[in-house]
Amino acid sequence: MNQKMAIVVENLSYSYSDGTRALNEVSFSLAEGESLALLGPNGAGKSTLLLHLNGLLRGQGKVRIRNREIGDESLRWVRSQVGMVFQDPDDQLFMSRLEEDVAFGPMNMELSQKEVDERVQWALKCVGLSDQAAKMPHHLSFGQRKRAAFATVLSMRPPVLVLDEPTSNLDPRSRMEMVSLVREQQRNGTAIITATHDVNLVPLLADRVLLLNRSIVAEGSVHQIMSRRDLMDDLGLEMPILADLFETLQKEGLYSGAIPFKKGEAIGTIREMLDEVGRSGQI
Repeated sequence: MNQKMAIVVENLSYSYSDGTRALNEVSFSLAEGESLALLGPNGAGKSTLLLHLNGLLRGQGKVRIRNREIGDESLRWVRSQVGMVFQDPDDQLFMSRLEEDVAFGPMNMELSQKEVDERVQWALKCVGLSDQAAKMPHHLSFGQRKRAAFATVLSMRPPVLVLDEPTSNLDPRSRMEMVSLVREQQRNGTAIITATHDVNLVPLLADRVLLLNRSIVAEGSVHQIMSRRDLMDDLGLEMPILADLFETLQKEGLYSGAIPFKKGEAIGTIREMLDEVGRSGQI
């Protein structure tokens, strides 16, 4: 079955006004219902790339959203299709009440008041902030503001989500809540691209990885890319802690199977190793 493409980027290049080259001939695609993690060092062009996906920046090359190229005539439509959540939630929260912030997008889509209200209630419920609707956004905790910013985008029900460091500066529980939010939207058919520095969350957030350093260094499944120490080292990135452990065991001849990336996979693998030790009688 042919997958419908949510994002297609072809030979995208961009330079800032001072001549700094931020992107160089970047090409990739993302299908509907897929989740892609964007990894790279600081200054690699991750945020610059994300800003091209809803037309906030326009470089050389082509960017198509759901088979429609971004241009002057399509810009309003594109921004109704691509929901962007910025790294700093305060960039998206500016009204006096949270429910007003969440209603802002749907109201500009010229929906009825009834539908706007329904979307606001739904989006706040999705992020677990229904009881904070009347609160002033700046009175929320940082983690709540992160979820609130997510709600302002969800209320527009975009088929494409673009997330810039959605888990940064969050405590462990809030990080996992954000992961659950992202995956829930993917299960609903949303295409998601996430720029992140948190390599340990990538296997939980995404199915594919794109390594970027102004141009594309590598692209593939989480297992294909993040088990490659050479690729990660070249970009100054750490391997996920479980991949690091099991790759070391492989090098020392203590393990020869596939590298696990998730806690459950690792536990199952360790149990198999212990069972094998028990059967062989070795300690």
